[in-house]
Amino acid sequence: MITVTESTAPTAGPLERLSAEGVSIWLDDLSRRRIESGNLAELVRTGSVVGVTTNPSIFQAAIGSGEGYEEQLADLAARRVTVDEAVRMMTTADVRAAADVLRPVYDATGGRDGRVSIEVDPRLAHDTRATVAEAKQLAWLVDRPNVMVKIPATKAGLPAITEVIGLGISVNVTLIFSLERYGEVMDAYLAGLEKAAARGLDLSTIHSVASFFVSRVDSEIDKRLTVLGSEEALALKGRAALANARLAYAAYEEVFSGPRWLALAGAKATKQRPLWASTGVKDPAYKDTLYVDELVAPGTVNTMPEATLNAVADHGVISGDTVTGGYAQARADLAAVERLGISYDEVVRRLEDEGVGKFEAAWQELLDAVTKSLDSKGVDAE
Repeated sequence: MITVTESTAPTAGPLERLSAEGVSIWLDDLSRRRIESGNLAELVRTGSVVGVTTNPSIFQAAIGSGEGYEEQLADLAARRVTVDEAVRMMTTADVRAAADVLRPVYDATGGRDGRVSIEVDPRLAHDTRATVAEAKQLAWLVDRPNVMVKIPATKAGLPAITEVIGLGISVNVTLIFSLERYGEVMDAYLAGLEKAAARGLDLSTIHSVASFFVSRVDSEIDKRLTVLGSEEALALKGRAALANARLAYAAYEEVFSGPRWLALAGAKATKQRPLWASTGVKDPAYKDTLYVDELVAPGTVNTMPEATLNAVADHGVISGDTVTGGYAQARADLAAVERLGISYDEVVRRLEDEGVGKFEAAWQELLDAVTKSLDSKGVDAE
């Protein structure tokens, strides 16, 4: 259960410095109580928060508790809606309300920030056509210019990204773990912009971020390094995720300075910014602001759970760009991991599969909880 206290907005300091370095701070959390209590508005007003991301796990935690959703659940039960419709009505209502809170930021930044993301049903992650249809439906249901539809970076997700961008819908590409897949994501975005241009759409209104997951890479590789147990292996713990992210930024710099991009930039297209996701530290041995302090680079987004946001506000060390000068070391760190017999390709494939699986499981838990709530009101949720 999410606890929201009064005056939870962190003080400025490190957060302001992070923003000044060109990093947009987005909150990785949303609930109806956070919206209705004024907490989200306070974080936006005083905490340097300029966006919000959601995912199936976040909604499972928020709606699964039932807190703040009682009246809407009763109305949905009275209408005898299916559980899938009930969940979509509740999640899109929260995203719509959050988008209204963030609208001044959206207006002030020309659409760059002030964004709220909502994910397609994770059960559709391997179905291109259904993902496109779901993205269109979500954009229509939320009906706010500052919504971003989240599409997972699966093989089936790539052509869906191109099609949805081509329709003029802004996209948050999620569950990116590998450098190869990230390259495919950027290509899918550029192809989408080209489609949009061919349709005569205003490219300046289409925005995208590419959510590159961080901490889960360390969790998986560190586990394997610990099993090896050698001095060399243990010395590499906590370095793979940062190396992976830094090399992703190097790829971003290359793609978004190339000729294909420059042609689109001339039509007022916007860059697809790298977004650092999964930035909450999972190993208590590491500093709790590790994936913020060490991933500072201009033109990026860092989406943080509230605990990480507060930790950065309290004791984050923001000392300028900590990404672009580290490419050689990043390559060396990943090469050292490979030399120890840990396959990078196998790790990132596993993480993608597990990421989709975790979101599917969270979505099913949410459906089960809502079904129970509807049934408790004496109505068959079908």
